[in-house]
Amino acid sequence: MAETHDLGTKFLRFEREGHIAWCTIDRPASRNALTSSMYYGIKKAVALVNSFSEPTALILTGVDDVFAPGGELRGNTEDANPALDYVVSGDVTPFEEVRHSYAPVVAAVNGICQGGGLLIAMLSDVAVCSERATFRAPELLRGIADTGYASYLPPHIGVAAARDILLTGRRLTADEALRMGLISRVVPHEDLRPSAVEVAESILKTAPEARMHVKRIINDNYGHPDRMSMYWSIFRGTEAREGMTAFAEKRSPSWIPPGLDTGKRL
Repeated sequence: MAETHDLGTKFLRFEREGHIAWCTIDRPASRNALTSSMYYGIKKAVALVNSFSEPTALILTGVDDVFAPGGELRGNTEDANPALDYVVSGDVTPFEEVRHSYAPVVAAVNGICQGGGLLIAMLSDVAVCSERATFRAPELLRGIADTGYASYLPPHIGVAAARDILLTGRRLTADEALRMGLISRVVPHEDLRPSAVEVAESILKTAPEARMHVKRIINDNYGHPDRMSMYWSIFRGTEAREGMTAFAEKRSPSWIPPGLDTGKRL
């Protein structure tokens, strides 16, 4: 029987069998949009696998045709987590925890992957992606100055490709993301879970202390994003408020030039 743990939200499932733990994003009614509690729960999942006495790898995945589309932009009252009242910095996101985890973290990207979901996949040790997966960084379309993407993406795929993705907000197929170097593995959809387990087990076979030194040197290329500035711009910035309101109301934000305004959500 799988060992389970509560991550502080009903929309994440944590199940561990032997040396493999799964964290499944399971909020299909909202297309797996990540609430603050869910972001914090993924951070807790990373902490959990690092606390086990036996070496354990964490595999992150989603349900149905969505991995994670990023943060909840429509407001949320159904997923309160009292622990968040004590997060002094305001940063509940798991990105740095995923990036610096001593235990292996693998993303099994089963479908739509964008926003914060794409950052999680990028910063995992390896992202194993279904051929059906799509990728997008739509933050600027929502009025959000994402300092994480600005720091992580240029060293990850190069400045020109990063500009292309961030400044247009366009959607990439799995094959295009693979060619660009955004991800490293694309597999048939039905092979996703066993392929993710195979990758996780391969990482577990490497020497953990030596592996951590290698990861540290690799990760130093990313720099250090200013999460606090991003956090306050989201909650105080007029463009972010308008972008998120427009998304919730399924319309274009007010900054769209009249000749380009379709009246539809971007």
